[in-house]
Amino acid sequence: MPAEERVYLSVGANIHPRVANIKQAIAQLRALPTVTVRAVSNWYETEPWGNRDQANFYNVAVALTTTATPEQLLAQLHVIEQSLHRERLIHWGPRTIDLDIIFWGTRQLQTATLTIPHAHAAERNFVLLPIAEIAAADPWVGPQVQRLIAANTDTSWIKNVGNVSEQDD
Repeated sequence: MPAEERVYLSVGANIHPRVANIKQAIAQLRALPTVTVRAVSNWYETEPWGNRDQANFYNVAVALTTTATPEQLLAQLHVIEQSLHRERLIHWGPRTIDLDIIFWGTRQLQTATLTIPHAHAAERNFVLLPIAEIAAADPWVGPQVQRLIAANTDTSWIKNVGNVSEQDD
């Protein structure tokens, strides 16, 4: 296994303050002693996926390396979500923050609580396009993302908005 496998997260929010919530989640990721954030994609505004009767999302992808196991990282992500008042009330519903592990280098994992690569990544522009932006040089994930984009049938719109500030929210 490569010494420095990159882990790719999808980070999104559609409950105000979306921008502040995502920035706070990234700051909390950077503060974890087991995590080194390597890259953050541009920001993307996207229409909701699944349950479309809700506000638009902001989404980013984060590339990181970690000394944590997948289960430990997932637990840390859940702590960050809870700190930002994430509630799981409606499947694919509105959220203050959503942190999902999408890819973990060459790993494939399926447990009761975690599937890597993410089970629905291949169906979602808001996951694939931001990750493609920061995984292009990754010899394992980059080509996989490009294949998934080529086969993707998601017709939802996605708009690269570069970097945003709280005034954009």
